[in-house]
Parts: sequence; structure tokens; C-alpha cells
Amino acid sequence: MKLQALSFSAFVAAATAQSVIESSSFGQNPRISPYRDSIPGWQVGGDGHVPQIMSDKIILTPPYPGIVRGSAWAQSPIAQPEWTAEFQFRATGPERGGGNLQLWYTKDGQSRVGTSSIYTVGQFDGFALVLDTHGGRGGSIRGFLNDGTTDYNRHRSVDSLAFGHCDYPYRNLGRPSVVRLRHTNSIFEVTVDDKLCFSTDKVSLPVGNNFGMSAATPENPDSFEIFKFVVQTIQSGTNPPPPPPSQQQQQPIVVQQRDTTTNPNPQDHSINQQFTDLGNRLQQINHATNNIIRDIGNQDSKADSRNADILRKLDQVIAGLDARMQRLETNMQTIQRDLEGKDYRDRFAQLQETLKSSHLSLSENLQTHFLDVITASTPRMGFFIVLVISFQVFLAVSYVIYKRRRANAPKKFL
Repeated sequence: MKLQALSFSAFVAAATAQSVIESSSFGQNPRISPYRDSIPGWQVGGDGHVPQIMSDKIILTPPYPGIVRGSAWAQSPIAQPEWTAEFQFRATGPERGGGNLQLWYTKDGQSRVGTSSIYTVGQFDGFALVLDTHGGRGGSIRGFLNDGTTDYNRHRSVDSLAFGHCDYPYRNLGRPSVVRLRHTNSIFEVTVDDKLCFSTDKVSLPVGNNFGMSAATPENPDSFEIFKFVVQTIQSGTNPPPPPPSQQQQQPIVVQQRDTTTNPNPQDHSINQQFTDLGNRLQQINHATNNIIRDIGNQDSKADSRNADILRKLDQVIAGLDARMQRLETNMQTIQRDLEGKDYRDRFAQLQETLKSSHLSLSENLQTHFLDVITASTPRMGFFIVLVISFQVFLAVSYVIYKRRRANAPKKFL
């Protein structure tokens, strides 16, 4: 009997596992991914940084720095027309932080949407659920549709295209928020924390679209963390048959044992989850603190090197000045020693007498030399007198001859 009850429990568990679309889900297991840098079936990327994959969450946008984008896209499209999607996220940031988080169900989302937000995306084909602080209401959840013809990036009022919304202050709650989407042939509804946000019977999404999520932050960023995204098919009318009557007495015992082993006390689970979140936050704070300490250390090392260069140059200048001062002091000591050891008064008197004698002999020699020169260059007076008298006699004879010739010359009559 116990073996049959265990078989029934295994059948229930298998039926539940088959309802989860594994290729488009993560977070349903204790670890998000067996790898550190990737998630099986998903493409993770970003602009300005690379989203961090941890054991229990994906950090699409970090708390520092801002102006970054992150995205995660399922690589397999959804082939079932009816499904439910559970989306668990958390947003933390400063008092005036901001940003937006989008949950997409679009065609060719990785190539046509990528890391875009609802305000920067172009002509997407599908559905987008947007969480942001639009309108200053502290937080809101809005739904948008597009058939591939509307270019949201160029639209004059993207906010007016929302077909459903509700206010939800999602920032800094200290816990993950749970958003569920339910799509059937008759209704499409969105709930948050088990409360209805909006619903409509006029939306029918096609099969073949991919699920994805993207986040973008401004200069004062919010850190968007994704803990879980699970897509399940709705299996209405396919519940397993009830167990035989002989098993009905022991089945609750087995199920109760299974519940006690796999589902612990909800209060303990909440406490463990809070401790896990606290540990993750402390890890992020430590990481940011280490980055700041590393930057401060780099600045300190640069400052130390600059101070060392300045001190080295000062030492060189001081050493040069010390050497010069030492040489000057040596010279002064030498002069002082020479002055103290000898008496220069006799030498100065002897020098004065020498200068006087030199001056007298120079004066006498110059006077004698000038007289000799004048005497040698002056002509004798007798020769000069004879020369003057001879010139006057020559002039007188010449005048007498001139008069005689003029008197004997023939007369001319007119």
C-alpha cells in the first residue's frame, strides 16, 4: 500500500514537471544555473556592463554605476496557446533612483528588441509589461501591444498606448514582488502579489513568440534583480484519476511526509529567504566597497609616488645648496686664515712707494722725450731768413722785367 501511494505521488510530481516549459524558465530549481556566466536556454547581455548571474538571481542592472542596460531572452519560442508565467523581481535604489523593467512576449525579441526599453524600442510585434515610476505615482505596471507597425521610438506619446495599468510601489520593498500573467482563449490577466492588476478578454497573443526581459537605468540607478521566471502550460481537464479506495487512507500520510520534507514551515522559509537576501545585499555592498577601496588605494599610490618624486627633487636641490654652502665656507675660512697669518701693512706701504717712484720717473722721461722731439723737428732761423730775402729779390726782378717789356711794346690805335 505504501509503495502504491509513493507511485501516485511520483505521478503527480511528473505531471507537474511536465507542465513547466523548461526551455523558457529559470529559478524553479534551487540554483538558477549550473554555470556562472550563462543560463541554459537563455541569452544574457547588456550595454555598459554584463548582467551578473548569481546562484539565486540575475542582476540585470547593478546599483552602481548608472546609465546601463541589461537583458535576458529565452531562445525557444512558446508553442502552447494557453500558458501562465510567474515573474519574481526586486528593485532597490536611492530615494530618487529610477529606471524601468520590461517583460516581453514578442516575435524575434532578441534581434528586434534586445536591451531596449518601451521608450527606445522600434517596431516590435507582441506584448510588453512595463514597470516604472511613470507619472510620479511611486510605481506602476502597464501593458502595451504592437503588431509590428507602430514605431514606439518615434511615437509622440508612448504612454498613451497602454491598454491596461495599475499602481504598484515596487521600489525598496526588501522582498521580491511576484507578477503572474495568465493567457487563455478567453482571458488575459495580470496579477501582482496575488492581487488583480488588470485583465481583458480582447487580447489574444499568438504562439511562436519569445519571452524576455530588459532593464534600463538613468544616472541615479535602480538595481533590478530577477529571482524567478517560470512558464507553465494550462492543463485544464487533464488531472490524473483519483487513487483506488484502498490508497485513500494512506495517501494523506505519504503526501504529508512529502510536504514536510519539501515544503518546510512557511515562517522558516520566509526567514531563510530574508537571510539569503540579506547575504546577497551584503555581498553586493562588499563588492562595491572593494571597488571603492581599490580606487582609493590607486589614488593613494599615485599620491605617494608624486610625493616621493617631490621629496627626491627637494633632496637633490638641498644637496646642491649644501655643497655650494660648504665650498663657500671653505673659501671664507681659507681667506680668513691667510689674513690672520700675515701682516699686509708693510706690503701696502712698499707698494705705495713703488707707485710714487714709477710715477716720477715716467713724468721725467715723458718731458725729456717731448723736448727732444720738438727740438729735432724745428728748422734753423738763418736758413729761414735767407729764404725770405731771396724770394723778395726774385719778386722785385720779375716786376722790373715786366715793366720794361710793356714800355717797349708797339702801340695800338683804334
